[in-house]
Amino acid sequence: MSNQNRHSGYNWVQSHNPANLDLKLQQQLQKEPTFYYFAYGSCMCPVDLKRSLGENTHPYVVAPGVLKGYSLGFYLYSSTRKCGVLDVVKDPNASVKGVLYQLPWRLSEYLDKREGVSQGLYQHETVEIHSHNSIYKDVRTYVAVSKLAEEIAPNDWYFNVVLRGAITCGLPEEYCWHLFNHMYQLQQCHQAQPIRRSA
Repeated sequence: MSNQNRHSGYNWVQSHNPANLDLKLQQQLQKEPTFYYFAYGSCMCPVDLKRSLGENTHPYVVAPGVLKGYSLGFYLYSSTRKCGVLDVVKDPNASVKGVLYQLPWRLSEYLDKREGVSQGLYQHETVEIHSHNSIYKDVRTYVAVSKLAEEIAPNDWYFNVVLRGAITCGLPEEYCWHLFNHMYQLQQCHQAQPIRRSA
């Protein structure tokens, strides 16, 4: 693939999707450093991400993307959300779909705070993301530091945020249904566990 189709993770560039940006924001992004970020869980939802970063993040969405060589699962328990939350684990036979952002570098610290980096919940992982026949290199994503042996179900709030983000940012319908079914099955198993224990 030619160099023009490869993108560095740390850039001084304008947005890849000017139709979604007003002129003022385009000019602002040209003047400040940015980084690419791949979201696969609740951060796929720009509305929920705004809650943590303090500004509208929908204009920073580049496109849906694919992380190859990883699989998706609820391998971390969030004491804040009181449920299982998403993680990615290396799997050469799988891939994860999500949302590629190009965020201003000034938001990096807030994103780390949201992901609990200082508490040892998640850590940075540098990955390649495939999107629209291009490869984005040096993209930041977050992976759980201490992974659970088995998945734990999300609560309804997390379920809805993840699904809303996937739909809002244009992930394929088939993948959205896959997410829905995965989360629904985990919730059903979670609800059935007390019954099995009491039998």
